[in-house]
Amino acid sequence: MAAPAPEERLDVLTAAGDKTGVSKPRSEVHRDGDYHRAVHVWIYCESTGELLLQRRADCKDSWPGQWDISSAGHISAGDSSLSSARRELQEELGIKLPVDAFELIFVFLQECVINNGTYTNNEYNDVYLVTTLTPIPLEAFTLQESEVSAVRYMHRDEYKSCLAAESGEYVPYDVNGQYGQLFSIIEERYKDNAESRSLTLQKQISRYAPIHLEPELTTLSEGDKEALGYILKASMVIDEIFYEQVWNSNTMLRDWLKAHADSSSLDSLKWAYYSINKSPWSCLDENKAFLSTADSAVKLLTDATKPISGWKGLEYRAAFPLDKPRGANFYPADMNKMEFDLWKSGLTDKEQKDATGFFTVIKRPDALLTTSVAQSDGPNQTNTSDDLFIVPYSKEYKASLEKAAELLLKASDCSDCPSLKNLLRTKANAFLSNDYYESDIAWMELDSNIDVTIGPYETYEDGLFSYKATFEAFVGVRDDVATSQVKLFGDQLEDLEKNLPLDNIYKSDNVSAAPIRVMNLLYNSGDVKGPQTIAFNLPNDERIVNERGTSMVMLKNISEAKFKNILKPIANACIREEQKEYVDFEPYYTHIVCHECCHGIGPHSITLPGGKKSTVRMELQECHSALEEAKADIVGLWALNFLINKGLLPKSLSKSMYVSFLAGCFRSIRFGLEEAHGKGQALQFNWLYDKGAFILHSDGKFSIDFTKVEEAVESLGREIMTIQAKGDKPAAQSLLQSRATLTQPLRVALEKIEHMQVPVDIAPIFGTASKLLANN
Repeated sequence: MAAPAPEERLDVLTAAGDKTGVSKPRSEVHRDGDYHRAVHVWIYCESTGELLLQRRADCKDSWPGQWDISSAGHISAGDSSLSSARRELQEELGIKLPVDAFELIFVFLQECVINNGTYTNNEYNDVYLVTTLTPIPLEAFTLQESEVSAVRYMHRDEYKSCLAAESGEYVPYDVNGQYGQLFSIIEERYKDNAESRSLTLQKQISRYAPIHLEPELTTLSEGDKEALGYILKASMVIDEIFYEQVWNSNTMLRDWLKAHADSSSLDSLKWAYYSINKSPWSCLDENKAFLSTADSAVKLLTDATKPISGWKGLEYRAAFPLDKPRGANFYPADMNKMEFDLWKSGLTDKEQKDATGFFTVIKRPDALLTTSVAQSDGPNQTNTSDDLFIVPYSKEYKASLEKAAELLLKASDCSDCPSLKNLLRTKANAFLSNDYYESDIAWMELDSNIDVTIGPYETYEDGLFSYKATFEAFVGVRDDVATSQVKLFGDQLEDLEKNLPLDNIYKSDNVSAAPIRVMNLLYNSGDVKGPQTIAFNLPNDERIVNERGTSMVMLKNISEAKFKNILKPIANACIREEQKEYVDFEPYYTHIVCHECCHGIGPHSITLPGGKKSTVRMELQECHSALEEAKADIVGLWALNFLINKGLLPKSLSKSMYVSFLAGCFRSIRFGLEEAHGKGQALQFNWLYDKGAFILHSDGKFSIDFTKVEEAVESLGREIMTIQAKGDKPAAQSLLQSRATLTQPLRVALEKIEHMQVPVDIAPIFGTASKLLANN
């Protein structure tokens, strides 16, 4: 006789839902009232408005014989939420669905005692929704007799009424409490509200002023013009990779929306706003979803259930979460920080470095089994445990990177500029090897009329740790006159570092001059969604920053467009009359240059109190991006004042830089406080306002107190850089939580700007690039 199967073990949680590191048999968990986790999976048919219910088997130890969720079950010790949801649906109902069918809509804590006090259920339930177009035929289900005795469909309103009436036929859920979200979410997304949705989308789109970018190509040689065509094509490939990085079904949603854009005016607006954000989450609205799964792609599965004569198969909506995944598509969708840290602690030093590196993704084995990556245990794939995998970008995006590399090599062959040829060649090699060191050096040494930045750089999209870099491309034509004008700032970096408002122990001895290149943007792609960048300072690789410093690129035509279309109207709305004259393009642009320079000074590689070597990025994790942007801004103001006092900049900037900065605060905060620049700007505004440097007058307009602003700027610069130098994450969290908020003075300014309908940002239209691509 076979031995009985061992009892299922569950991870024991704290009352707050965190893992304790202890697991116990299921019966003991319910006997002792331990907190644990389970999954609820609801199947909803959108054409009939019905939910699928299952009748629990009479042998169940909880709520036997009552109608309940489509499928549900515990998350076994060590299992993930999503894999448990898929497993339960297949075991109980015989339905096999891919990951993209499951939408996590909320988490529900159920606390109750039943069975005369012998069964305590303190359970965190991850509630998933699977949306089908039509009902699944009842004969298609294969029921697990020990769990399920029957299934049926029931209209959501009827089911809700039965729960509200506390009918004894149904497992009880409080529809007026947390579980009411199931019904409210479904009801909201299936309202007949095309007109109101169209108006909302039109308003959202109108926040971006369309700007035509058509820089001259007269300075380019024939060889470089030919190379430019290949570079633009490679940049389009980079765009594909970024769409994939944002979220696992993003590319499919994009293709669906594009294909249906001509179906109606609403569908056209959906596609237009999606194209700006490159995802279903609005950058200017704290990443709030402007689409739902009801707008998503339809997929057909012919083998999701046992075959049924005359039924073509299961059609479902590819799901996406209402909340933008903090880990984007760099980590498993259901992985949290604690799980990652526990897993990482068991890795070797090299594996830990790979796991937290810029150029890897983290996956679960079950996810890898469905990809080509899993079918080849090559040297670049690290399987470190049964829980998570490390996969380098060169494997994860292999097909796209090979295509981009081929185009860059063709461009290199065409170009007659040695430094551009070297950059394109080394970048192509980096795409294939996953080693970007040489290509980043080549980028810093670029001296070409075509300015190219292409590859994985910024880490803003990784909201869990700020570890993982997104792909982007910026292609432009160098402005030689403007480049010569900004050389001063790079030359002064070493002196600025020595004089920073920071204890000397934290200052670096080897700061290199930062080369600055000014270009007029021709085309961009990849991580350029929503608000457009006006400058960037790279690379982010701390090895190169320590050895050679950084280089920066200024996008002059973007800066000019933002100043004209956004900053001047904001100043008219928010700055007092007597100080409006100080708002000018020169101080605005000069501070942008200084901001980028100041990314290259201050703490980067640090020594922790115990002597351990680390980096600011590694220690501050998700707080790093916002704090670093705030540092570059505020230290940039300090640096301008320092250079004015040295006689290197005109004294005419001493007031205009502060007033232009104040107007710029309102511009950046409109990006939203989920975005690093907006969050960093709110921190600065509130600090300077609390110090009396910014003044709100009774007419709702603002001015600068020039007697207080210098000291306030210096004090915030010291505060931020000290936190960075110490790697003090709790202090970083405290500073951001207390200051990076939408305070009443900020609300006053934003309401005035909204009333005047000032655009929030620009949407570039690449006329010259389009013509080039059309001719290639």
